Amino acid sequence: MTDADLLARTLSAVWHPCTQMKHLEQAPPLAIARGEGPWLIDPDGRRYLDAISSWWVNLFGHANPRINAALIDQLSRIEHVMLAGCTHAPVVELSERLGQLTGLGHAFYGSDGASATEIALKMSFHFWRNSGRPEKTGFISLKNGYHGETLGALSVTDVALFKDIYAPLLRHSHQAMSPDARLAAPGESAFDYALRAAADLEAHLAEHADSTAAIILEPLVQGATGMAMYAPVYLQRVRELCDQYQVHLIADEIAVGFGRTGTLFACEQAGIRGDFLCLSKGITGGYLPLSCVLTTDSIYAAFHGDATARGFLHSHSYTGNPLACRAALAVLDIFEQDDVIVANRAKAARFTELLAEVVAHPRVRNFRHTGMIWAFDVVDAAPDFSDDFHRRALARGVFIRPIGHSVYFMPPYVIEEAEMRLLAETTLACL
Repeated sequence: MTDADLLARTLSAVWHPCTQMKHLEQAPPLAIARGEGPWLIDPDGRRYLDAISSWWVNLFGHANPRINAALIDQLSRIEHVMLAGCTHAPVVELSERLGQLTGLGHAFYGSDGASATEIALKMSFHFWRNSGRPEKTGFISLKNGYHGETLGALSVTDVALFKDIYAPLLRHSHQAMSPDARLAAPGESAFDYALRAAADLEAHLAEHADSTAAIILEPLVQGATGMAMYAPVYLQRVRELCDQYQVHLIADEIAVGFGRTGTLFACEQAGIRGDFLCLSKGITGGYLPLSCVLTTDSIYAAFHGDATARGFLHSHSYTGNPLACRAALAVLDIFEQDDVIVANRAKAARFTELLAEVVAHPRVRNFRHTGMIWAFDVVDAAPDFSDDFHRRALARGVFIRPIGHSVYFMPPYVIEEAEMRLLAETTLACL
């Protein structure tokens, strides 16, 4: 199939996500035939550096031989079996390993990040009902937070572009002050601003804790608002408040888990853990849809009993799919065998050095970096800045999509220095 054929057929047959389809008539989507490491390759052989890990999911490169081998082996065994009433080795082993890594247990599987959010919200609500506290039905999230676009997830999301049109369908939730360090007052440190944001949360809990089931947040980095970063002390304080007021903490590590913030999980940097941990995106290295919610033994125990209705009656047909679990196991093997977290620290330090001219550029403000995520804001960005920057970068062989006036990098962990240089040089040229 030629590039032109593929584009014509996609416009006539495919409804693309997060897209005004009319815009694709003037700016067609990038046709991709195959991938290789950090590169996307179109039908004519042109190569594009995947600077955003195919929307934050690809950790170890496209067509990774080790993940490929694991999937090929699993295909000869069992591709799928329903998890309601059956079990299989990949889902058991993955659940055990995730439990060992997080200190949480009894992994419950979904298909994507939004479904993980739905699962955690329903579990928290159901826990309080099973525990004789049915009045605890409310949820708190952070201003500018993002947790998915299904109705429950959208109810705790605070991105107007996604949320406003569906407002009549959504359940009310409270949005607490964001700890985003960019919002600090002049002269106020990120640490002090994080404590001020935590005080705002405390004021709400002091009045509404009896009717609140949980707070959900993205640890350390709020992705959809332009990679807003904040001090770990905020997480520490939220954990203390949740314990004090008997409210669950749902840690949405869908985007920031699996090494993105410089530790395997972002909550590690605050020395805390959530009552629920939501995982997806990088869990399979970008290979297959999978999400997971892990929780504490005490929460699990509240669902255990003779009455069927007391159990957590949530499912989908592909829950715990063996192929997806096997890909996730291969990802954990690579982390362990290649000492990825340590290697990433060296790569992150080098890429930050290579971005020195970008940081110094007069249009750049609020340069920020956490682990394998970098971002900055462009002060004079026009309304079409994001699309224009994207097109200019594509012309130079880099696939990148700014969020509004914020440019960010979340490359696959297999990126090497030559590719880092290309990314830094392209960014400077586009600015």
